[in-house]
This record gives sequence, structure tokens and C-alpha cells, in this order.
Amino acid sequence: MSADPLSATFSALADPTRRQILARLAEGEKTVTELAEPFAMSLPAVSKHLKVLARTGLIERGREAQWRPCRLHAAPLRDAANWIERYRRFWEQSFDRLEAYLQELQATEKSPGDHDGQAKEKAN
Repeated sequence: MSADPLSATFSALADPTRRQILARLAEGEKTVTELAEPFAMSLPAVSKHLKVLARTGLIERGREAQWRPCRLHAAPLRDAANWIERYRRFWEQSFDRLEAYLQELQATEKSPGDHDGQAKEKAN
């Protein structure tokens, strides 16, 4: 695994097949065969995706008799969501400030004491 767990998580999530696997595991434990069902790929190819997810800590693989169930381990997703949340708040605050500024501009343009607005009206 990478020295940076967050980078490893984002790298694992970059692949749509792995995201679909995680979505299926959010419904509950599944075997490799069950996870492979909707994909047009071999079991070894699915296993490679599972190894990436296991290395990043996004899934846990168990052993029960002859089957190896996989289950979602959401802690790395929580860490990624927390990282994203900081930036979501930043952008929301930026957009809120922009909206307030635009409303202020619109109010200034419409105010009756605005000489530029009066000049524009006289010109028309």
C-alpha cells in the first residue's frame, strides 16, 4: 500500500469496476463469484480488483469453509469523504460570497440614486 492511505483510496476509487464492487458490497457480504456476476470479465480479473480494494483497506476478505466472503470496510471511505467535505465547504462559502456580491451589484444598479443608471435612462 502507498505511504499515503488517502491517495491509495482515491486511486482505488478511480476505477468504475471497483466502485461498482463497493456498491454491491454495501448491500452485504458477497463471494467473489457473486461479485463477478454482472461483469464481463474473468474471475482472475475480478480478483485483481478485489486485491486492490483489500490493499487499500476498502474491503475485508474472510474465510468460511470453502468460500471467501468479501465485506465492505468503510473507514477509508469516511476518510476520503472528510477530506472532500473540507473543500465542499470552501466552495460553498465561495459561491455564497459570490452570490452576495452579485446581489449587491444588482441592488446598486437598480437604486434610484445611481447616477450612472440615470445617465443610461436619459440616453435611451
